[in-house]
Amino acid sequence: MKGVVHPAEPARAGASERPGPFTTISGRPIERLYTAADVAGLDYAREIGHPGEFPYVRGIHPTGYRGKLWTMRQFAGYGTPEETNQRYKDLVAAGGTGLSVAFDLPTLMGRDPDHPLSLGEVGKCGVSIASLADMERLFDGIALADITTSMTINSPAPMIFAMYLVVAERQGADWQTISGTIQNDILKEFIAQKEYIFPPRPSMRLITDIFGFCAKEVPRWNTISVSGYHIREAGSTALQELAFTLRDGLEYVQYGVDAGLDVDDFVPRISFFFNSHSDFFEEIAKYRAARKLWADAMRNRFGARSPRSWQLRFHTQTAGVSLTAQQPYNNVVRTALQALAAVLGGTNSLHTNSLDEALALPTKETATIALRTQQILAHESGVANVVDPLGGSYFVEALTREMEEGALRYWETIDRMGGMVEAIEIGYPQKEIAEASYQFQQAVERREKTIVGVNDFVQADEKPIAILYIDDTTAERQLARLAELKRTRDNDRVQRALGGLRQAARGRDNTMPPLLECVRAYATVGEMCDALREVWGEYEETPVI
Repeated sequence: MKGVVHPAEPARAGASERPGPFTTISGRPIERLYTAADVAGLDYAREIGHPGEFPYVRGIHPTGYRGKLWTMRQFAGYGTPEETNQRYKDLVAAGGTGLSVAFDLPTLMGRDPDHPLSLGEVGKCGVSIASLADMERLFDGIALADITTSMTINSPAPMIFAMYLVVAERQGADWQTISGTIQNDILKEFIAQKEYIFPPRPSMRLITDIFGFCAKEVPRWNTISVSGYHIREAGSTALQELAFTLRDGLEYVQYGVDAGLDVDDFVPRISFFFNSHSDFFEEIAKYRAARKLWADAMRNRFGARSPRSWQLRFHTQTAGVSLTAQQPYNNVVRTALQALAAVLGGTNSLHTNSLDEALALPTKETATIALRTQQILAHESGVANVVDPLGGSYFVEALTREMEEGALRYWETIDRMGGMVEAIEIGYPQKEIAEASYQFQQAVERREKTIVGVNDFVQADEKPIAILYIDDTTAERQLARLAELKRTRDNDRVQRALGGLRQAARGRDNTMPPLLECVRAYATVGEMCDALREVWGEYEETPVI
């Protein structure tokens, strides 16, 4: 509580402080001292609760990491499917416990390698996947029944998910038992990352189709990972990340309900994906507030009856935007502190960035160091021995409550606009994030915020480090494979399958069955997306100034 008088704090005449301002990285003012007065009136049983108890501020599991460590899921993908397949096998051999797929830009945009807009981008920032044949290569020798996989894909998420399901099917895996996550979060694309294809409303239809399909056919699959990560990377504050991410989640739930689904049939498979930035305590408070906000909203706003619907589960990735090309070895320290904040905040899975990611995709060596960072935290630091060890801290509890209250104010504004889709259409979250990003950059340029090695502690004699280079032979191999696929497949079957997809898109049938038929016929990502472009068109954003 700002302006509170702390009786236990003696006045000290002439006491001096370093020049301020003293704020979080998001610009939130921080008091010199927090005491019991800052958490006065806080009802522990009702507003915090024990771990594993509503509203889950202290975690959704009563035993925390003593029961099960977080999943160590390293995000990886580059070049051809074979190259990425080998990286996955290396990560699993090094102790990774889950896979996380990074796709290249053409795949993310629903374009095949032979599209003119794909020139120069094939395999550069992730793995190139055009068809079921590529997906089979990507997971060759990896039993999908035995490992969880997260796939960071949004507009073409249904197409990529269908490919994954067919690969699992051909491996003999049971759809009823396989588990993993498809990001499938289109709202944050409109807000922050801008890798959208179709307009908002048909895009939301694809998502609710996946909700309905998986509730019956793939019940252990997380059908959406609502992402605040990219919102934060675009320049938002921690509070904006929290508020907009969870409000996106509420929008997905509302659309699912409006599509006739029961809340408790699909909400337990909604997960979240947060950023872990450099302000240690602000991040921890953000995660604790997120669990409470979600639990309250699911029980009170949507009437969910199952505790699994109330429990917010989330993955965390350390902040890519915080990494610097200058003095890149400093990034190991940044990543370790950010990972520690995620763990102390109760993350369910974690990706740690590599030291060279401000320069290129990580090498095998730097990716291994990033994974070892998690393993050291888990097995050497002792932080996994206690559930929510910072719970009860006057500072952390006060910050948690401020985060909750600030997010609710944002929700009220968005609700008055009619919902998150409507807010996006008029550019509200986009404007808020742009302003926050501008204010932070101004603070850095005024040197009110120090970025070590960038605007202070600069080193002039830096030596370059070795980085991973993806040459154009990747594109050549993928283009040759695609041409061969189109020559040898049953193209009549492909056209029939694509026609079925268009028909489903024009009507109300669930789009997942025709997508699966397209995939089995070896239709490409670009062909499937183009079929839907013919029906729904492409989205063009209204500029926000």
